[in-house]
Amino acid sequence: MGTRKYSSYAQIDRELEILKIEKEINLQKIHLEIQDVKENLEPKNIMKNAVSGIVSSFSPSIPGPYGKIIGLAFPFITKWIFKKRGR
Repeated sequence: MGTRKYSSYAQIDRELEILKIEKEINLQKIHLEIQDVKENLEPKNIMKNAVSGIVSSFSPSIPGPYGKIIGLAFPFITKWIFKKRGR
């Protein structure tokens, strides 16, 4: 950002307020990214992501409607299994 010339204190105050709001938005974005990383590092999410990646790589290679059925049903089955384990 280059040097700016202001003709009044009101312009300076407005610019400072804008910068303050931008800073707050960026801090909130960082906070949300940290929360996403924490959630992705939970053991159940690591396992879910690994298994869904494996299934998605195999389901297109299964011919016919079975591949589609497996691809659609697998997330529900894994969710059901994780719910049963959590009890």
